[in-house]
Amino acid sequence: MKRNLLLGWISLFGVLAFAQEDPVVMRINGKEIPRSEFEYSYRRHTDGNGTKLSPREYAELFILSKLKVEAARAAGLDTTSAFRKQQEAYRTNLLRSYLLDDQEMDGNARILYQKMKENVRGGQVQIRQIYKYLPQTITSRHLQEEQARMDSIYQVIQNQPSVDFARLVDRFSDDKRCRWIESLQTTSEFEEAAFSLAKGEISKPFFTPEGIHILKVIDRKEVPAYEVVSDSLLNRLRRQPLDKGTEAIVEQLKKEYQYIPNMESLEEVLQKGGTERALFTINGQAYTGEMFKRFASSHPQAVKRQLNGFIAKSLLDYESQHMERKHPELRYTLQEYAEKCLAEEIVHQKVDLPAVNDRAGLATYFKFHSSDYRWEHPRYKGVVLHCADKKTAKQAKKLLKKVPENEWEDMLRKTFNTSGAETIKIEQGVFADGDNKYIDKLVFKKGAFDPVVSYPFTIAVGKKQKGPEDYREVIDQVRKDYRSYLNAYWEQELRESGKVEINQEVLKTVNNN
Repeated sequence: MKRNLLLGWISLFGVLAFAQEDPVVMRINGKEIPRSEFEYSYRRHTDGNGTKLSPREYAELFILSKLKVEAARAAGLDTTSAFRKQQEAYRTNLLRSYLLDDQEMDGNARILYQKMKENVRGGQVQIRQIYKYLPQTITSRHLQEEQARMDSIYQVIQNQPSVDFARLVDRFSDDKRCRWIESLQTTSEFEEAAFSLAKGEISKPFFTPEGIHILKVIDRKEVPAYEVVSDSLLNRLRRQPLDKGTEAIVEQLKKEYQYIPNMESLEEVLQKGGTERALFTINGQAYTGEMFKRFASSHPQAVKRQLNGFIAKSLLDYESQHMERKHPELRYTLQEYAEKCLAEEIVHQKVDLPAVNDRAGLATYFKFHSSDYRWEHPRYKGVVLHCADKKTAKQAKKLLKKVPENEWEDMLRKTFNTSGAETIKIEQGVFADGDNKYIDKLVFKKGAFDPVVSYPFTIAVGKKQKGPEDYREVIDQVRKDYRSYLNAYWEQELRESGKVEINQEVLKTVNNN
């Protein structure tokens, strides 16, 4: 009785001591978040983004992320086979990296560091850009228009060296961030431009798979000393799949966990494909022929490879059960990856997919925000018709009055260009002042043009507009704005429905212990 009472007091003292060492910093919908978990996430965010938020500021981001993860779990996203396979693959690669000894990991990190120093794209570059997103379905005409627009912006920069680049970004760019990048974070085309520029230099317009860009390098940082970046390099190595086999690791685990094979049973498996007896033990725990049978049924291959795979998996699984005791940070690394995947998937379902596919929602959003898409100067929506004779021009203009605008081009071709001889050339679109020399002269009363050879009669049919009439005319921007609206609305719902309690006194001690 005394012995049990003593053990109870020791256990209670241990719990209280641990609670004091790792107090609860907040509760989110009743789930306690220890300070160590919050600190791990806070440090990872600071290291990864290069921006310094206070613990109080970061707490808002942390809470929102946790609420998204809860929404994903409520939707059952953590129960799908795809998610489980993804997590198992990540865990396996992560565990293998932890099985390497510290000396070998440090050696690999130093090799990676040396490559960074030798790389012309070493260090970091701070950039701002004038960027236009170009969808994969963009027409050649619109591509030419966007390229011409970027060329004209670049010409302004060349002619006016003192022009405020930040104002041009705010006015013309789809990406208004000022951010740091390093090697392997973006596309090769983007990196080539960014790392080839000196501080203060501006690139010519260039294309990447995402769109067209003009970059300005705001600042540069060279590769810091190894001691400064060693932790981040080791973390990067641990998150990369190893290209080495697991054979050496398995042999190491056999010694560490007292792997004892039953040679007769192993030989029976190789000869007959199975056995009823135990195959081997790991720290006294038996692994049977029935367990091997279940493994083999899901891994169809030669028996010898099945057996070696079963032994390796058994040892690695055993090690994984004890790994978190050796490396406490491993639990948070695995949890961070799982929650990141869940948050990304729930955002994809709640925000990204509707922003692309919800036609009714896009139309409604555009209807109530149409003033946001008004142009600085009126544009002309219609067609330029280059006609072989005056009669064709007159007939075409009369025809278009009876036909919906979205059918104009097809109707004109079917009516005037079906006999083998093309009697009319068509340019349809939304034209700003300066986009089209024919519209400039006929509509905006500027400039001049020479008639197209063999098509001496040029007319314009359409109307001036202060802004687009249909969201599909500015679909990319409307989708982007609608996504922001959906995301903000959903995040507000999460905040309002979630119950959050923060221990401000514990929050003040973050990174001070």
